[in-house]
Amino acid sequence: MGTRAELRAALAALPGSRALVMTMGALHDGHLSLVREARSRAEHVVVSIYVNPLQFGPGEDFEAYPRDVDADVALLAHEGVDLVFAPSDEEAYPAQPLVRVDPGPVAGVLEGRTRPGHFAGVLQIVAKVLNLVRPDVAVFGQKDAQQLALVRTLVRDLDLGVQIVGVPIRREEDGLAMSSRNAYLSPDERRRALALSRALAAGRDAAAAGGAVAEVRRVAEDVLGAAEGVRVDYLALVDPDTFLPLDERATGAGLLAVAAWVGTTRLIDNMTVDLQGPRP
Repeated sequence: MGTRAELRAALAALPGSRALVMTMGALHDGHLSLVREARSRAEHVVVSIYVNPLQFGPGEDFEAYPRDVDADVALLAHEGVDLVFAPSDEEAYPAQPLVRVDPGPVAGVLEGRTRPGHFAGVLQIVAKVLNLVRPDVAVFGQKDAQQLALVRTLVRDLDLGVQIVGVPIRREEDGLAMSSRNAYLSPDERRRALALSRALAAGRDAAAAGGAVAEVRRVAEDVLGAAEGVRVDYLALVDPDTFLPLDERATGAGLLAVAAWVGTTRLIDNMTVDLQGPRP
């Protein structure tokens, strides 16, 4: 269904708790893992499919972003999803939005620095769909870790009254993080893209072996630097909540995040690391 009226009528026919999964379509097993988590947390599952123009900047892949709503709906039906909301642009934004969501300083680093305005657009549609669906739980993927942190902040700061659940990254057997944009990769580019997950794993292992912040970054950078056909946008070791760089003497949890171009495709990935600190 694609209209607000249809959505309201369908929701009224679904008494009980509901969980929401927001997607841009082109669904893969990573998305379906979110659906399965949602199913475990509520009586009914609602999935939205919408390629949101407000989160794409000039020269990005809005027009080329893969779209196949019929195939997506078939996958979701197989997963037992109760309701799919796939609005048109006119239905999502009946008028040019005058009141906009300011995502704050976290939106100005990493992804936000490379893609100015991206997170403002993301939070605009997240707030809108949360208000339309009124879920008890909303499930997001950890692959978009900065987005997940900002959604949690949005819900907290605006008292939206929904539980936000993060689901770990789903990976292919060779370690590549599942992404709709993987469809852009040629076979050779896909092989080269494995450098991202290898770099993160090397950094994670360095942290587990007692490496400090600088060592973890250096190890990951070395893997990326040796990779052919990979152009790094950023590699950062940050606080998982604030996305600010970690102090060089930090211990405990950190998030090692990377964005890189492989051919004409920009990919992101991240991995949690456990900084042990100096060993006696």
